[in-house]
Parts: sequence; structure tokens; C-alpha cells
Amino acid sequence: MYGLCDCNNFFASCERVFRPDLEGRPVVVLSNNDGCIVARSNEAKALGIGMGQPYFQVKRLLEQHQVAVFSSNYTLYGDLSRRVMATLRGEVPEIEIYSIDEAFFDLEGMSEPLDELGRNIRQRIRRNTGIPVSIGIAPTKTLAKIAAKLAKQYPKLNGCCYMHRAEDIHKVLSRFPLRDVWGIGRRYGKLFDQMHILTAQQFIELPESWVQGRMGVTGVRTWRELQGIPSLPIDNLTDSKQQISHSRSFPHEIYTLSELEPIVAEFTTRCAEKLRGQGSRCRTISCFLLTNRHREDQPQHAEALQHNFEEAIDSTLQLVKVARALLRRLYREGFGYKKAGVVLGGFEAAQNQQQSLFGATQDERHTRLMGVMDRLNRHYGHGLVKTAAEGQKPFQMNREHISHRYTTEWSELLTVKAK
Repeated sequence: MYGLCDCNNFFASCERVFRPDLEGRPVVVLSNNDGCIVARSNEAKALGIGMGQPYFQVKRLLEQHQVAVFSSNYTLYGDLSRRVMATLRGEVPEIEIYSIDEAFFDLEGMSEPLDELGRNIRQRIRRNTGIPVSIGIAPTKTLAKIAAKLAKQYPKLNGCCYMHRAEDIHKVLSRFPLRDVWGIGRRYGKLFDQMHILTAQQFIELPESWVQGRMGVTGVRTWRELQGIPSLPIDNLTDSKQQISHSRSFPHEIYTLSELEPIVAEFTTRCAEKLRGQGSRCRTISCFLLTNRHREDQPQHAEALQHNFEEAIDSTLQLVKVARALLRRLYREGFGYKKAGVVLGGFEAAQNQQQSLFGATQDERHTRLMGVMDRLNRHYGHGLVKTAAEGQKPFQMNREHISHRYTTEWSELLTVKAK
């Protein structure tokens, strides 16, 4: 059996941990620069507030219903996520962290009744972290995903859905929307809508050869998993990310290249620091620019470019140089850009790197320099040593509703007054 631990409305729940007065009150969390809604409590969902809805469109509705509004506080969310995962890791043989608010776990060798185990895990996580979670347990990871959704939907399950009997699985899949199955996505969802294949049960009744021809190996794995055949084992060996990105929406549209260049340079520096922090080097770097799609009165432009290195590198200096070159090719005069980002990919372990026959792409002096930069910035604070391309003034986000970093910053610890 496999399990999935899914934190309920995670960002909103994090804000409630140190604000018990918010229990029962609608809560929303905004994206970077307070642009869009990225998390909603159940009470906020009941008001009809949509995921991804621009803040300015619903601001009056939020005020009318006294909704608590927060800017994204990723420092707090990341720390609480680590605490959730630490508790889960202590309860089961092994886990696979899937995202900041989800983790799969293996139940091989567990003797106690699994539904009781799931409820106990849920209670311990709530006690240790204050975060409510839903637990799904089933014969495969894909079915565990579905079980976790059911645990959220039906309060009588008490936060844990143990889905193991064949007749129960068949009953669930006969009603479960195929579009909501992990691994189907929008692309295949449209295809199956056109074919009037709307439920997960209808999907697994298709011939394997048809699934293989249309969806490839990935589709066949999903097809088998829904039939209770494990095809996606727990992967607890890939702690390092396989892609690192840094992107932000801007407080206002930016029209000039001179304003965009230091921002993209700073984003690239952040990515490079994370890359070296996990002991990796990258073979690709991508840069993208987006205008404000909500401004129908302005011309629109959205484009991305990628550069491939002959040999994997981790030098901030080289990565910033290439990112700026990509930006200059992307930039179009007369457009107001609302978002930019940098993505690194094609990772290799730095210590196992095989050099090119035509000489090293990265100057070894850069390797030593990056080591010195990272040590200084870790010891004295981020941004002490940086590239000239980043400019003097770091990129600032709109965060008018930011909460305290209660668990990681001494000056922002919770204050309790005794009467």
C-alpha cells in the first residue's frame, strides 16, 4: 500500500497556525507582488473566490466579507512544510516529497490497521505543526492521490480515506472525473472530452495498445496505476531538484531594458546559488518575459528563449552573462512587461562532471570565486557580494499584507502577554 499526505489549503493553514482568531474566518493568500489569489480557505472558496483570480477584481468582495488577506510568506511556508515532512518521516518507512504540501509514503511492513495509522499520522502532524492534512491510502500512488481528494471532500472519513477493496475502487473510479486524475492534465483532458471518456473507469477500459499509441509510456503507467498495478515506486533518492527557477510579477509594468536587466541578473544569481547549494551544475538556461494579460488596452507579448551549454556550469558570472543576452533578444520596445523569470535545467552532479574534449566551458577560477562568494553571503547575509549587473538596489516586491516569519526570525517571534 501507498499513502499520500496532502496539506489542506496549505498557505492559508500556515497563516492560521499563529493566528487562532482566523479559525472559521475566510482567508486568502496572494501571489508575488500581491497579484492573484493562490490559496483559499474553505470559507473563502464558499464565497466564490476563484484560484488565480486577480486581487483587484475581488478586492471589494474580500472587504465586504471581512476576508483575511495575506501576501505570500514563503519563508514561513517552507519551514512549516519541513516540520510536516519531518513528522511524517518519523511515522512511516520512507517518503517521497512531491511538493511543498504533498508527500507520498510507503507502507510496506506496517502491521497496524492502515486506516487507523492514517488517522494517527494526521493527528500527530496537527499536534506537532498545527497544519491540517488529508491522508489517502491505496494500492498505488495514483489511487492514493484520489483517496486523498476523497478524504478532503467527505468529513465523515475523518481526514483519512483507506481505499483498498476492489469493489470500492471500482465504485469511486466510475464517478471520478478523468480530468482530475494525476497524470492526465489539460492536454489529454481535452482529447478525452471529445471522445466522451469522462471518468477514470472509462479510461482504464480502453485497450493498453491504444493508450500506448496516444499517450506513450507515461499514459500506460497511469492506466496501470488506476487498475491497482504499482508502476510508480517511491522515489526517495532525488532530494536535489531537477529544475531551478526564479520568477516574479512586477508591481507595475516595466517598459525599458535598463530596468529589466538588473532584475533578470538578480533572478539568475538566486538560481545559481541554489544550483551550487545542491552540488549541481546546469546545461541549459532559459529566460522568459510576459506582459500583463489583464490589461486588454495594451499590446501583448510573451516569449521564452533557451541557451544550451556544451558543458554543465555553475558560475554566476557566466550564467548572468547568458541570461542578459537572452533578455536582449526577448525584449521588444513599446511593451509593458509584468513578469520575468529564469530557469536552469539539465543538471549534473558537480563532482562527477565529465569535461568536454575541446576544453572546459567554465573557468576554474570561477569555481573558486563562487565558493568564496557563497561562504561570505552565508556568513554575513545574502547579497553582501554580488555581480555588478544586479545594480545597487535589489528588486522589491509589493507585500503589503505580509505576516511574520514566526519560526525563523528572532525579531518576529510570536509575542505572548500574560495578564
